[in-house]
Amino acid sequence: MARVAKKAAAKRRVAKRPAAKRAAPAKPAKKVAAVAAPAVDKAQAALDKLMKEIQAQGKALTAARKKATVAKNKAAKSKKAADKRVAKSASSAATKLSAKLKGLRSKASSAKTSLQNAKSVAAVKAAEAAAKERTAALKASLAGKAEADLAKAVKAFEAKWAKKRAAADAKKVKAAEKKATTKAKATEKKVKAKMAAAAKKAAAKAKIAARKAAARAKIAERKAAARAKAAEKKAAARAKAAAKKAATKAKAKARPKPKAKPKAKPKAAARKAPAKRKAAAKRKK
Repeated sequence: MARVAKKAAAKRRVAKRPAAKRAAPAKPAKKVAAVAAPAVDKAQAALDKLMKEIQAQGKALTAARKKATVAKNKAAKSKKAADKRVAKSASSAATKLSAKLKGLRSKASSAKTSLQNAKSVAAVKAAEAAAKERTAALKASLAGKAEADLAKAVKAFEAKWAKKRAAADAKKVKAAEKKATTKAKATEKKVKAKMAAAAKKAAAKAKIAARKAAARAKIAERKAAARAKAAEKKAAARAKAAAKKAATKAKAKARPKPKAKPKAKPKAAARKAPAKRKAAAKRKK
């Protein structure tokens, strides 16, 4: 009974020791968070800044579009060249703000990806640190257990037992380290694959946006060319009509007038008639 009581007391001591040693390694977790925090904080700050800019730019774009609409309506009513210029300028300003907002949104998307990547890297580092802590805790636990078992062992077998136990412990630690390393590598591989997929997706989006922009530019060029061609045709038609009108007037002036038979007295009246025709021709001009 005494032996059983001693063994029970020894087990209690062994059970109590690892608990004290396991509670101690909880502090290093704060150090890991402190190391990983700056990268994540920096990415978060950059994203917050971009989101504020997007909000401000959105308000500016709304105001610019309202201004452009008002100017366009005013120009449509007045049909004045100055109002048309103001409307065109307001529309151009709204277009520029819209393009700037699109650029900011694209940057925000990249910033979100960067933040996610930073968080993933921080998570990998934290996992590695936690794995090291677990390995250290296991090592300490095994060392404590070995000490407890060594206390029970017979002195004659102490050296041999210690050697065998140390070898077994080293093997367990090595297996635990290998397992932790494999797990960390698998996590890192997943994160890298995720980052590569996100980068590929972003590149595809950028390519599609570039194609759309190029298509819009081509359409705008075609419209501008069509407008220019229409304006040229209109100007040519006006010039042709003016030339035709001028030629008609010139022919009318160059055509010889029929000579009237002279009468006895109305010489003065005959002289006045060409003067009246000239005056009428000047009034028509």
